[in-house]
Amino acid sequence: MTMSKPARAVGIEISGVNLSYGSTHVLKDIALSIRPGEFFAFLGPSGCGKTTLLRLIAGFAQAQTGQVLLDGQDVAPLPPWKRDVGMVFQSYALWPHMTVAKNVAFGLEERRLPRGEIDRRVAQALELVGLSAFAERRPAQLSGGQQQRVAVARTIAIEPKVLLLDEPLSNLDAKMRVSVRRELRALQQRLGLTTIFVTHDQEEANTICDRIAVMDGGKIQQVGTPMELYEHPANLFVANFLGSANILDEKSGVPIPPGKRLVFRPQHAALSAPESAALRGPVTHREFLGATVRYGVRLGESEVLIETPFQSGSELRSVGDQVGVDLPPRRMLFLPA
Repeated sequence: MTMSKPARAVGIEISGVNLSYGSTHVLKDIALSIRPGEFFAFLGPSGCGKTTLLRLIAGFAQAQTGQVLLDGQDVAPLPPWKRDVGMVFQSYALWPHMTVAKNVAFGLEERRLPRGEIDRRVAQALELVGLSAFAERRPAQLSGGQQQRVAVARTIAIEPKVLLLDEPLSNLDAKMRVSVRRELRALQQRLGLTTIFVTHDQEEANTICDRIAVMDGGKIQQVGTPMELYEHPANLFVANFLGSANILDEKSGVPIPPGKRLVFRPQHAALSAPESAALRGPVTHREFLGATVRYGVRLGESEVLIETPFQSGSELRSVGDQVGVDLPPRRMLFLPA
């Protein structure tokens, strides 16, 4: 038994959205287009507005200006239960006194569907998340990963047009997070659901999402694929938030145009003999990471990180050694300060 895909994945269009709580401007002129069937992420630090934006789409928050279109329909006048949107909360919000099957059936019973239809959808949803054998257990008898899958099953059982995930992996340990996020991605692809995933963890967003909106200060800083954001950040915030980045000003001794910063990734530079390099300085620290070795190098008043591949038997630099730093021009980004 398998749950069929929605007849047609839907897109989401957000334009001119501003949302304030009192004098606090939480969302600032948000404009965004999410494609049908896309696995999309809102990524940013705590307080950036990503969860508020998700709640706005779900109907749990109301903007002062702007539109949210779901499949071309303005959903602002609609309450949450009429938006055909399913939301998985960070806490999972499972009923502790109900069995797994009853938890999954809850939303269907609230919609007063026929008993036979409810039983069919519950069985399908539990099979899809691999929990058919756990139908009569209660949440306290499940692991964190299993509880998370119950929350997903409860949401997909109502057959929403859009799946919203609010930091659903934050309560799992590191190993379980990797496993469950792969399950989520596989599930999303099988269902073909347009899905939005809120997280502050760049690794989570990079590994499972098609595109990402990086948010900070209530604004969308940049939208793109994980590779686009990493290789071509639009500003210093995006460069620094996605992966490790060296950000240098004129105090480093590197010639930099006025009003800009030089940005490069640790693996995009190389160490060389100091006498042959335009940039040179002492090694300040060294970290062995297995496949790579990370060095800190002092350049003027700045310190940069350089990662080099580790090969067995290769000679390592020591703290205090003078080294050269080679920067390929094509890997150098100059961004507004």
